Amino acid sequence: MQFVLFLAVAFVVLFLSIQLRRRYELAQQLKAMGLSAGLLQVIAVIALLLAAFQTITIIEAGTVGVVKVFGKVNDTPLTEGINVRNPFAEVIKMNIRTQQRQERMDVLEMEGLTVGLEVSVIYRLDGNQAPEVIRTIGRENAYITNILTPYFRSAVRGVAAQFRAEALYAAEGRQIVAQSIAELLNDATSPRGIIIEATPLRDVALPAKVMAAIEDKQQAKQESERMQYILEKEAKEAERKGIEAKGIRDFNKTVAEGISDNFLRWKGIEATQSLASSNNAKVVVIGSGKDGLPIILGGQ
Repeated sequence: MQFVLFLAVAFVVLFLSIQLRRRYELAQQLKAMGLSAGLLQVIAVIALLLAAFQTITIIEAGTVGVVKVFGKVNDTPLTEGINVRNPFAEVIKMNIRTQQRQERMDVLEMEGLTVGLEVSVIYRLDGNQAPEVIRTIGRENAYITNILTPYFRSAVRGVAAQFRAEALYAAEGRQIVAQSIAELLNDATSPRGIIIEATPLRDVALPAKVMAAIEDKQQAKQESERMQYILEKEAKEAERKGIEAKGIRDFNKTVAEGISDNFLRWKGIEATQSLASSNNAKVVVIGSGKDGLPIILGGQ
């Protein structure tokens, strides 16, 4: 409507500026009001420029523009940047950035216990399907309220009912649950133009009795792992001592087998020769020692 308004102003002002040149009385009246032909022409040019700007729309980064002309939605969205459009069209800007919503709800797990879950959904709008979203659902608040939120809650409750409380609490189980929720939710919302990127579990609140049982189980598991560690350590120590004892035994056996009588006699002869050749005073008794070795007496 602004386009029509600016055009009307431009035409009226141009018409008056032309009449000023033809009708002296009208010129005097407008001049008394402080208007002149030149001023009217400037106003007409400004009005025409403003009307021309109504045919241009700027789409910011992270958004798309859906064109709606007299109630009919154009199937091709406007992308970011400067776009030329029908001046009579309405441009609905839709956010296609990644967004996040957070829900806290009480759900029933496999055995019927009530579990409190805090879950986030990270999602974005498919820009190519934005016109269809406008046509069948509505603007951003509408598709969040009518599509995303109900399907999200349903997916969380449906997946939680397939797991026990212990699985929801464990880190590995939480990851599996989050992935299952994301897949189920994405299957429901992607045909409607809403892409689910992730649904991480932020917090899990279990009943007091279940928490106590889990803590007892964890404590027993830790104690069992500690005892297993001790047994393994003792077994390794016993194995080490056995290897050490076997090495000593093998060494003694090897030494015993290598020291014969002839070897000892030969070493005795070598020792006698060394002592006999030394400068110390001594008495050598030939052939009186064990095995016929000399006896050396009185070394100083």
